[in-house]
Amino acid sequence: MLIPEWPAPQGVRAVCSLREGGVSEGRYASLNLGDHVGDDPDQVEVNRSIFGRAVGGRPVYLTQVHGTSVCELDRDAHDGIEADACATVERGIACTIMVADCLPVLFADEAGRRVAAAHAGWRGLAAGVLERTLDSFGHRRVIAWLGPCIGPEAFEVGDEVRLAFGADAPSGAAGCFRPARAEGKWLADLAGLARDRLRAAGVDRLHGNDSSGAWCTVGNPLVFFSHRRDGVSGRFAASIWRE
Repeated sequence: MLIPEWPAPQGVRAVCSLREGGVSEGRYASLNLGDHVGDDPDQVEVNRSIFGRAVGGRPVYLTQVHGTSVCELDRDAHDGIEADACATVERGIACTIMVADCLPVLFADEAGRRVAAAHAGWRGLAAGVLERTLDSFGHRRVIAWLGPCIGPEAFEVGDEVRLAFGADAPSGAAGCFRPARAEGKWLADLAGLARDRLRAAGVDRLHGNDSSGAWCTVGNPLVFFSHRRDGVSGRFAASIWRE
């Protein structure tokens, strides 16, 4: 497990699973937490139990659709809620995001009274999922941790992605794209785009993914699942909770 190194408020904990440590086999080896990717359901259940023991609370798994919906998790929250971000003030409920190239972002207010997690693929990121998540904190000051995702050396995209971020105009987003070898293609820095949007939204305490190679899901096959790299892939998860 990857334990985030960040100045989390007292009583706030977070963890990000890695590829190893579970019972799944083949393309899903070994700690696959996704129950929607074709893996043996019994093995996924065992893997979720393993992950659950690493979490000091109950992980709630969303049905993520690359949108911007933010759901509030209470004591009765159940797996399968359709949303791409979740937040809670409850103790013992772990806001959880599953990924395999997209960017998981964990949030806590500085007082440690509220936590949240967001799924930031490029579509949700461009549409404002991080801003919507921050809105759920009201006027509280927030810190954020960015988890592993596809890195800027591997994330080749078309013009539609660059235009979705307004990178054709002078902005911080423009610096997150550089020409790829193929005409009309770009190498995009997903974590950099997230940092740009978070700073623009007033979050200046950012930790975790700095866009270096160690955080790249594609470039570290022994550590991370990657849909872009493997086609059929498991999922890892990032969780945050209040003790």
